[in-house]
Parts: sequence; C-alpha cells; structure tokens
Amino acid sequence: MSDHSIPHFKNDSGLHTIRVHAREFMCVGATPPFDHPHIFIDMGTDAEAICPYCSTLFTYDSTLHGICSPADCEFDTAKAA
Repeated sequence: MSDHSIPHFKNDSGLHTIRVHAREFMCVGATPPFDHPHIFIDMGTDAEAICPYCSTLFTYDSTLHGICSPADCEFDTAKAA
C-alpha cells in the first residue's frame, strides 16, 4: 500500500502548459464526463512531460507554493467519487 497519494490534474481550459510541483501524477484530461483515460505520468529527472492523450505540457516547478499553477487544474478525486 502506498504511503502517499498521487496528485491528479485536469485541463478544462485547454491550456498549453500547466506548472506542477510533482514529478509523478495522473492526467485526467478534463473534468468527467469529458475526461480521457486517466494516465500515470512519471517525469523521472526530466523537467517536462506531455500527456499522450490531450497533449498538455506539464512542467516541473519546485518553487510553486501549491501543487499546480493554475490552481484550478488540480483534480479533486474525492469530489469525483
């Protein structure tokens, strides 16, 4: 069992880039029912990753105070259940 949760991100606004403060995360595309298959992305040591479904570019930013910017791109899995 995992001792941490994986953040999930969505891109309802169709942004080209979302800055994130995590190197491992899930991309859901957009808020359901307009989502794509929820895909796990692991940047490893890279600073960028592109979702193969929605083409959103995620860039790692260690200086972010929240989990992502813009903040409304965080997908709350508890509310979606």
